Amino acid sequence: MNILQVVSISFEVLVALLGLLLLIQKKKAWGAGIALTFAIYVYYDLANLFKFSVAQDILRLVFFIASLSVLWAIWRVYEEI
Repeated sequence: MNILQVVSISFEVLVALLGLLLLIQKKKAWGAGIALTFAIYVYYDLANLFKFSVAQDILRLVFFIASLSVLWAIWRVYEEI
């Protein structure tokens, strides 16, 4: 296990939690998009790190959903400023 990879996954967890705080405490709907995106990144990275028995098509699909989610979130931020 690469320590850099573990640290990176830890950062992804923090970003997902901050996204939730943006949603809950600051009432920013786009926080949900950030939280979802980074939660998926955590799952994706853990699945690769620990060799979960998940079909590659499923991993590709969830990664695609993460991409759509962050696109939606950043669009909402763009509209806000």
